[in-house]
This record gives sequence, C-alpha cells and structure tokens, in this order.
Amino acid sequence: MLSASVLNAFTIDVEDYFQVSAFAPFIPRSEWDARECRVERNVERILQMLRRHQVQATFFTLGWIAQRYPQVVRDIVAEGHELASHGCNHERASDLTPRAFYEDVYRAKALLEDLGGVSVLGYRAPSFSIGRTNPWAFDELQRAGYRYSSSVYPIVHDHYGMPEAPRFAFKPTGGSDFIEVPPTTLRVFSRNLPSSGGGYFRLLPYGLSRWMLRHVNDAEQQSAIFYFHPWEIDPGQPRVAGASAKARFRHYLNLQRMESRLERLLSDFRWGRMDRIFLGGASLNA
Repeated sequence: MLSASVLNAFTIDVEDYFQVSAFAPFIPRSEWDARECRVERNVERILQMLRRHQVQATFFTLGWIAQRYPQVVRDIVAEGHELASHGCNHERASDLTPRAFYEDVYRAKALLEDLGGVSVLGYRAPSFSIGRTNPWAFDELQRAGYRYSSSVYPIVHDHYGMPEAPRFAFKPTGGSDFIEVPPTTLRVFSRNLPSSGGGYFRLLPYGLSRWMLRHVNDAEQQSAIFYFHPWEIDPGQPRVAGASAKARFRHYLNLQRMESRLERLLSDFRWGRMDRIFLGGASLNA
C-alpha cells in the first residue's frame, strides 16, 4: 500500500560499475574505454521497471556516459523522466578548483541539453562531494545555469558527509532561489542515519529502510530522496581485480536482491521527479 500522500523523489545516478569512487585506486581512468560497459542494458531495465509502476524519476547522468551512449539520454527523456547532471568525468567536486569545477558542470549541462533537447536544472556531485570545504561550488553551479543540487549528505562517512548541514531542502547562498536538496536521513539520538538508498539500502533489511522513509513522510511530513545506480541491479557485472575487501563488500553486497527490493519500494511509496517536487513543476524545454 502506498505510504500517505507525500510525494518522494526517485533518483538514479547514471554511471557504470568501473567508475565508482571506491574502485578509483584499482581502475585508472585511462582504462575506462577498455572496460565492458553495461549501463545501456541496466538503464533499460530501470526504465521498464518505472514504466510498470507508472513512476517518473530523475536521472543524474554522467557526461562520459551520455557522450558514448546518447540513446540512453534520449530514452530517459522520451519516457518523461527528468534529465539531470552528474558532471562529466566523475571527479569529486572537492578535488577540483572552482574553475575546473565550473568547466566540468558547464560542459556536462551543455552536452546533456544538446542530446536530450530539454533544460538540465539539477546536479548531483559524484560521491556527494560538496561540503564544508567547498561551499563555493554552489556559486559555480548557479553561474553554469543550474537551479538545484543534491550533493550534500548530512551524515558521518569516511568518503563524504557534512553532518551539521540541514536535513531537508535549503538555500545554501544568500539572495538566490538556488536550493540544495540533501539525500534523506533519519534523526536518531542526535545523529543522522542514512535513509536514502545506495549501499545502505542493500545492507539493511527492507523493512527497516521502509520504516525510516515512512517516518520521514508521516512524522516529519517531508519528501524523501532515494538514490541508486544502474550497476546495483546487475549481479553479473565483472569483478574488479585487486579491490580491497572493504570496497568489494560495499560494492557487491546483495546485488542479487536489489531489483526485487526496488519493485517493493516503488509499490510502497509515491514517487516523482526532483524538479517537479522541489522547483514547483519547473521542467523547461531547451
């Protein structure tokens, strides 16, 4: 049964298995073009799943993927989903200078808009890499023409996180309508617990993940933001040689269960696009 009446954001970070930050020490960027790319088939399976549940979602799409597989972008747009940006080359925003960051997000936006024929309003930083060390990133996103970001994760994590950040949508810069929409967390005993998908969704029992999202909807009357990656529904993906035990655990845990859990999630809650939930229905043609 659908939970209450709150509309939540269903989001997908469109990147392939060899591009995740956890594998960066084991897969040089120079090898990306030589790797078996499985994103086309996985995005198609996601589109079929969303079609069955009559859900429209937001696809934060990597420019590297869009350039090589433009039909993926066109299929996303053709089915009524929001096309958003994940940058060009999956470089962490915190590793870039302001100028390099601007060039990356501007180029990704232009490429996606050219391929999709729609305005790209949203951005998500790889590895949620906007935080206390690089608040300038919001100014650069506005300068590049974005309207919102979903890049600050208010949790404690070894790779990212800004636990002191607001848990729900906020304006990170003064005198602007630009908003940051953090992934969903649950506040428990003065600590924010991750409740928005990804590896946590594969690790935790489905019932616990559902309870956390329902609490955010029912007790706090807030929209939840859920995210995952196309490679997370692909248990047959190639294994990365040399990866650490920690990286392997995080990446491969419960891949075989992910798709069925997503089917349940789509049935248990109401879902929509980020732009229509947080920008008042804005979805402009380019």
